[in-house]
This record gives sequence, C-alpha cells and structure tokens, in this order.
Amino acid sequence: MTSNRTVAIIGAGPAGIYAADILQSRDEHVRIDLFEKLPAPYGLVRYGVSPDHPRIKKIQDALHDVLENPRIRLVCNVEIGDVETGADVSIDELRQAYDAVVIATGADRDVDLNIPGADLPGSFGGADFVAWYDGHPDAATEWPLTAESVAVIGAGNVALDVARMLITHPRQLEQTDIPDHVEAGFQQSPVRDLHLLIRRGPADVRFSPMELRELGAREDVDVIVDPADLELDEHAERMVAQFNQRKIIVRTLTEWANIDPAERTASRRVHLHFYQQPARILGEGRVSAIEMERTQPDELGRITGTGETVTHHVGAVYRTIGYRSTPVPGVPFDDASGTIPDSAGRVLDESGEHIAGLYATGWIRRGPVGLIGSTKSDAAEAIDSLLADLADLADRGAQAPAGAADALCERLGDKVGWEGWLRIDEAERNLGAERGRERTKIVDRDELLTHAREMERTR
Repeated sequence: MTSNRTVAIIGAGPAGIYAADILQSRDEHVRIDLFEKLPAPYGLVRYGVSPDHPRIKKIQDALHDVLENPRIRLVCNVEIGDVETGADVSIDELRQAYDAVVIATGADRDVDLNIPGADLPGSFGGADFVAWYDGHPDAATEWPLTAESVAVIGAGNVALDVARMLITHPRQLEQTDIPDHVEAGFQQSPVRDLHLLIRRGPADVRFSPMELRELGAREDVDVIVDPADLELDEHAERMVAQFNQRKIIVRTLTEWANIDPAERTASRRVHLHFYQQPARILGEGRVSAIEMERTQPDELGRITGTGETVTHHVGAVYRTIGYRSTPVPGVPFDDASGTIPDSAGRVLDESGEHIAGLYATGWIRRGPVGLIGSTKSDAAEAIDSLLADLADLADRGAQAPAGAADALCERLGDKVGWEGWLRIDEAERNLGAERGRERTKIVDRDELLTHAREMERTR
C-alpha cells in the first residue's frame, strides 16, 4: 500500500477511537482525522455512563492513550452534515478530501413509546435524562424532579442507571464528576417510590448482575420484589440452568424477595415489577399514573399480553426501551432498523452496492446492542474492509489529492484540537480539586470553548 493515506472518522466516541486505534496499528503510514461534533471527545463514555460508575469512566484513560498518537488528529466542535442548514462539512466534501470515511456516530435518541399518553408532560425519554445528568452541552440545564413516585420502563442496564440515579441520595454522588446544576437538581428531588416495570420475567432481563447489585447497594433504599414474580416456568428454569449470569440475577432477586417487610425501613423504595408491559399513560395535563398490561410467557419465553391490567400511580414516567441513531445527511439510512445499511462495514446504497470509500462501525451500523468493549470487534471488521479496499486503490494508483485533508481542517476556524481538549480536561480537574473530587464536568458549550481556545492561543 502506498504511504500518506488519509482517513476521516466521524465520531470520537469508543467506536470511532477504537477504529482509529486498529487502523493506525495495522497501517504505519495512514493519517487519521477524528471528527466530533461536541467540544469534547469520548462520546458514550463521557455522556452516557452514569456519574456513579467511575470504574467504567476509567475507559477514558485508554481512549486518551489512543488519541495521543501523533498520526491521529482530533477535530472536535465540527458538525458533519448538510452545510446548507448549518453543518461545517458535508459527507461529499470528506469523501473528496480523504481516501476513506468511517461513520461512527453512535445512537443518541430514545426509541418511541407508542401508547396513548406517551406525550403527556411528565413522560420522559431516558436518553434525554441521561444527557441531562451527564452534562451534555446540548441538554436542558434544568430537569423537573418533582414527583414523589416515578416509573421506569425497561429491562436493560440503562433502565437500571436511570432508576439508580433517580433513587440515589445526592450525598452519594458528591465524589463523582456530576455537574453542579445536576447535583443541585437532585438535592431538590422528593422521590420516595420508584417502580421498575419489566415486560419479561426475571430470567429474561437484559441488565447485568453487577448493575442489579448496585441498585440494592444504594444507601437508605429498599428493593422490593414480589415472590410470585419469581416462580419459574420451564423456559425460565432452562435459562437459569444454562446461563450463570441469569442464575445470579434470580438468586439476587430471591434474596430481596425474602427480606422481612419489618426490616424495610429505608426512606426510598424501588419496586421491581415483572411480566408487565405499558398500555397507556394516564393524566389530565400531566402524568398521574401508568396502566400496565400483565404478560405471560409461552414455552419458548415469548411474551403475550393477557388483557389484565394494573395501574401504578406515579407522577413521572421514564422510558428506557432502547436507543436509536440519528441519520447522517448524505449517508444511506434504514429507518426501520435505525442503522446504516452495510456489508462487513462497507456502506451500501439503495441498490445494495458499496459506496466507494464509505464505511460504518458501532451502534449506527449494528444497533445499540452490546457493551462498550464489544465495539472493538465491530471496528475490526470495518477496518478489515477499509484496508482491503485501500490496497486495491493503491494497485490502481488512486489516491485523494495531496494536502486536501489538511486544507479542509485548516478552514474550520472553531475546531477544538487535542491541545484544546487537554485544556478543558485540566479545567475540569481543577474544578474537581476545589470540591475534593477527581473532576467536575463543565457543561456550557461556550465555557468549554473558552478553555479550549486558551490552550490553542498558547501553541
């Protein structure tokens, strides 16, 4: 392969950074520009992991090490899309300036809850709530934490994150990187009861045993489970016998179900409800209750509704039933699956043909499934395809115009580079030190850019 190949990767979250790392390790000559629309990198790790998960946030250290590579240029605060509606650079411009372009923009929107009342005030998307408490620059600065009783719909780790953040006493968050306005918001929360609503049984949940245990480890919080929900049918018994994680989950739930009610003296309670699916949200002017339909599994674990309903009186409902990607203007998108159509990471057009030089990886390629680390194998497949195609182009003498990538980046006046991010990082650590913690996250976009530009001026 000829030297001085240039590749643009859109999205500086785990998927994009892993792709950059794999690419630079397999081609010692390639130069990579990593574009990010926010002023700060790390995507899901920075803006999708709850503040009380410092162990997972440590993934940033590994991502930091990748970005220190001089052949990877970080280009933050740059939006890729339709320049006529305000974006900085179009996909077509990138394809002309680079030998290859990789889309790694993730999934940032909530899946819709298509039931009556879903649009009532007090009915929220979990992704929006996560963006608020994680200090996303584009999120609302205030959140209406006014309900004493709330419902969370979902059976994955995000559902447990949302539930845990809603029910946790703010004093347990003091050593996290939680932004000041978020901490102040939780200080005012009157929540007393949280109902976690799960359409399947305890052997078919999608959250991990560790996440479940963390919910039960909250200070001054009781977790209440109905023993009747833990009666396992043949399907559930097979799941528990075959999968150790499901066995641990059922064991943990059984321990909670067996706690003497007299020992439940906490001021806040989490009620886990299995075999219930949302039917409608009730309220006049705002949420006052949610009606759930009881479900039952067949011999293969498939869930159907029974027609029987139960009502939970709550003042807020949070749906955490999945994430969905936002289309990238100029790139094919399958609305049904919420992903970019591809073959082994190669982006396909409407006729199923590979669009030359265009690739996808991460959640926008395969949907929001798997843990952060699972994006590595996904990135490896896309990079395999990219390198094979670049080798073919080299054999034919084809290459992007010399200096085109540099010229494109040079005209982006408001970009934030690696040094700019380091200045933001330093400012957040200084704020954290003032509070006796490792970091306090800066939220305001203008403030982030001010810190970044101070560093840029010192170069």
